Amino acid sequence: MPNFSGTWRMKSSENFDELLKALDVNLLLRQVAGVAASKPHVEIRQNDEHFYIKTSTTVRTTEINFLIGEEFDEETVDGRKCKSLATWETENKIYCKQTLLSGSGPKTFWSRELRGEELILTFGADDVVCTRIYVRI
Repeated sequence: MPNFSGTWRMKSSENFDELLKALDVNLLLRQVAGVAASKPHVEIRQNDEHFYIKTSTTVRTTEINFLIGEEFDEETVDGRKCKSLATWETENKIYCKQTLLSGSGPKTFWSRELRGEELILTFGADDVVCTRIYVRI
């Protein structure tokens, strides 16, 4: 089983602003989010298939606690409440489908994949995808 545990620093990010546009986040909030999210600090604790992930920026800290294969409460990147279900897509990749609790909007998901010494985080909103690459510190 792959070991996602550790503290991670973002090395690169692609399409974050485009993702926020797809989620209909206004320009001012996109600018604030872009600056704040430019240096997120991610802590992952893993015990077999149980995960705790804390993402901290200067503006917002999010924490999720989940077990692979069991639905859990979460918020989308833009803060809407959803039910999420994380499953193993491959041996080293977790895929999480998010279902909004109310309202409408694009279909959202995230995935986390260990590739060598890097953690690849992907966020999606319909066909817009943001990819962020992290390294352990």
